[in-house]
Amino acid sequence: MTALANAMADAVRPLIRRHFRTRIAVDAKDDASPVTIADREAEQAMRDMIAARFPSHGIRGEEFGLHQPHSEFVWVLDPIDGTKSFVSGSLAFGTQIALLHHGLPVLGLIDQPITGERWLGRAGELTLFNGTPVKTSATASLAEAVIYTSAPDHFAPAQRVRYDRLARQVRFSRASHDCYAAGLLALGTVDLLVEGNVHDYDILPQLPIIQGAGGIVTDWEGRPLTDAALFDTVLMAANPQLHAKALAALRPD
Repeated sequence: MTALANAMADAVRPLIRRHFRTRIAVDAKDDASPVTIADREAEQAMRDMIAARFPSHGIRGEEFGLHQPHSEFVWVLDPIDGTKSFVSGSLAFGTQIALLHHGLPVLGLIDQPITGERWLGRAGELTLFNGTPVKTSATASLAEAVIYTSAPDHFAPAQRVRYDRLARQVRFSRASHDCYAAGLLALGTVDLLVEGNVHDYDILPQLPIIQGAGGIVTDWEGRPLTDAALFDTVLMAANPQLHAKALAALRPD
């Protein structure tokens, strides 16, 4: 199944590259988030490959929804995570693929189609970056930590208060990197990734990658992420010590 994940990422690279920085038309989905022909073409290509190789598997795709969602194995597809970055010509986006077994992510892949960077995580194995094992940072102090979030405006007002309190204690913060930030966390150049009100297809591919590199993933209360379509809060940390300090800073008033 790893071979299929890699093959799907290989297949959609040229589809996405063809549309990159071309002033592509942008449509709005029901939730007002943007979508393009590149998103749709890439997801359809991956769906076709899954159906040809594993017809009994389920699919959960951002653009085309559910297919056989109660199957033993379910693929989670996010063809372009960071569509706003993609349509504005930024490299801070990627293709995300996860494989769930009985609802648990056992494989995760992030691919940056333009730069050719790829992260692969498998349950119980070391995370690979372009085939080489990587590890999260050993940064244990908030004052030395780098924190990323996809978009501060995703936070509800009370969440924003909590996030800002954490962000004031770190070395510096950055936004608008979506799944690419998770890749940087696995590489050890980013120490914390904090999200709010994100979909499962945004996060599930990242779990095996972060965990296989030595990181910790929970909600803002320190609990494992549940099997839900929407995650209210997500905290990814490079190591247990930094995770504990971030949780304390995120504690509600």
